[in-house]
Amino acid sequence: MPAYWISNYRAVNDPDKMAAYAALAAPALTAAGGRFLARGIPEKVYESGLEQRAVIIEFDSVEAAIAAHDTPAYQEALAALGDGADRDIRIVPGA
Repeated sequence: MPAYWISNYRAVNDPDKMAAYAALAAPALTAAGGRFLARGIPEKVYESGLEQRAVIIEFDSVEAAIAAHDTPAYQEALAALGDGADRDIRIVPGA
């Protein structure tokens, strides 16, 4: 069953750290089997929606998504990001 890694960015505190993170994270997650489905600021929000950057990445399974997070390459990306953004990451199983 596929799984979805959903990142919601509450704030980008340092654009340079964010750029360094993005340069490392995208190839690390792709190499771990991730497929980027969406990323950016919403075009429209409803109900209690917030206009904040979101990223959705599909993996083959929950286990694959968790393993991608724990790879040395992604951990290097996280170190580059540091306090450059306030966000949450959720791994959600597909239906």
